[in-house]
Amino acid sequence: MSLLSVDRLTVSFGGLRALDEFSFSLSEGDFVGLIGPNGSGKTTFFNALTGIYKPQFGSVSVDGNDVTKASPQAMYEVGVTRTFQRLRLVPSLSVFDNLIVGSQRGLNTNLWWNIFKRAGLRKKVDEELSRCSDLLSQFNPRLVGTLLSPVSTLSMIDRRRIEVCRALISQPRILLLDEPSAGMTHEETRMLMEDLLTWKERSPSLAIVLIEHEMGVIDRVTNRCVVLNYGKKIAEGEYQIVSQDPLVKTAYLGEE
Repeated sequence: MSLLSVDRLTVSFGGLRALDEFSFSLSEGDFVGLIGPNGSGKTTFFNALTGIYKPQFGSVSVDGNDVTKASPQAMYEVGVTRTFQRLRLVPSLSVFDNLIVGSQRGLNTNLWWNIFKRAGLRKKVDEELSRCSDLLSQFNPRLVGTLLSPVSTLSMIDRRRIEVCRALISQPRILLLDEPSAGMTHEETRMLMEDLLTWKERSPSLAIVLIEHEMGVIDRVTNRCVVLNYGKKIAEGEYQIVSQDPLVKTAYLGEE
């Protein structure tokens, strides 16, 4: 049984099919690239998968359980987390505050407990600080010293690292990365991919789906890629093979 199974998923906006009967499967440990021209349906797929959009047709299952129209919170509970192309951090809040948003499953939000169980609250905060420090150290040890600093003081690559860490702190089973290299240089992108590969060695069962426009990144870090064009899947397989597919070349470069 696949960890994630998507069958003929369809998302329409008026008369436009942004995702057209898209089928896809993901197993534990996969690192899959999702590629295609702008407007091909890649982010629409992420939004449909994480409950932001409701599909008009098709199904999604995790471990064989139907989650087709589950809410974003429900998808988080089954172990699906994501990042966004445009950063969704709160710059004025500290690194710790931004990270802890991704750790809702482990937080006690009961008002009575937080007001009157101060010793328990302090212990929990210390535990979360330790977890955040450990996670950040895997990406950039220097970031540990910025835990209580505003995110606005960090460079773009470190902000990207924080967003990835926020998605990882709940120990998800599936991580969706929507163009994490956006706004970064080639060298910064290379460094972030190195960070991800290092984390992948630590968590080999984690499945990752990466939307990325830099084909060198897809070639280097993924074991398989899927190509979308006008909402339809036009190719799937190893990058070196898929990149030579005439349909893929036409989608990216147009007709000769």
